[in-house]
Amino acid sequence: MTAVEFINLLISALLLAGLYAAVAVGMTIIYGVMKIVNLAHAGFMMLGAYFNYELFEWLHLDPMAGALLSLPVFFVFGMGVHWLLVRWLPKSDQPTLSSLLLMFGFWLVLQNVGYLIWGNSDRAILTAHRRTLPLGPITIPTAGLVVFIAAVTCLAVLQFILHKSWFGRSVTALIQNPYAAQIVGVDHQKTSQLTFGLGTAFAGFAGALMAMLFSFNPDFGRPFLVRAFVIIVLGGLESVTGVAFGALILALIETFGILFIPAGYQPAISFGLLVVVLLVFPTGIAGLLKRKWRLA
Repeated sequence: MTAVEFINLLISALLLAGLYAAVAVGMTIIYGVMKIVNLAHAGFMMLGAYFNYELFEWLHLDPMAGALLSLPVFFVFGMGVHWLLVRWLPKSDQPTLSSLLLMFGFWLVLQNVGYLIWGNSDRAILTAHRRTLPLGPITIPTAGLVVFIAAVTCLAVLQFILHKSWFGRSVTALIQNPYAAQIVGVDHQKTSQLTFGLGTAFAGFAGALMAMLFSFNPDFGRPFLVRAFVIIVLGGLESVTGVAFGALILALIETFGILFIPAGYQPAISFGLLVVVLLVFPTGIAGLLKRKWRLA
């Protein structure tokens, strides 16, 4: 491998990591506050992709503007789903079978609604964003760069909200100790509804971003759901910061893995990495860092 090829692969991995972080962060905050493994995350990503596609086809709206517009739309949609379905689930410190079945069933409903409306043919958004930006011998895909900047910016805004706002402090308190948080006055129900809306907004946003890079159909979100699981386990399940590290590790392994493994077997990388993480350090990167700081 030449130096130029290595740099091109490294750039591709970094751009992919930004997208993966946007994919996984919604699941992370929902699990942290509500202890729900949101299997419907894949369905929300699928709807986000079609939302952006319809805006592009009918209104000729720039896909980046469509992706940003998906944030408030899916935030409201997520709050509605919480009010209609999720709030009736029993509260628990661990994921329950009822929550898994509910979210899996809702994912299937969304998927079949997608087949009913759009059929099973693949769609794609073709714009000038699909060009490449040459920097000497190095080439950067414009769409990947735009998606990376948008994803990192939104993650930075999320970190600011979590650390500087009342809602963010409530979320952090519920993640760290839900009982103590409620004792000091945190409204668990209201915070959970806002959190579910925020997690859904990021899922729709990630789907809208991915529609700028990949073709999609109603089963679009499934392979990315597996990657989101790997990322949040790598990051420590409840750590938003850990999501960035987990996304970077997975993106690097997948990108450089194509040198040794055929592209058709790439999903095996995610499954294999998930097994290794669960066996070797199930608390993820965040857990390892906390342990190191305690020992220090």
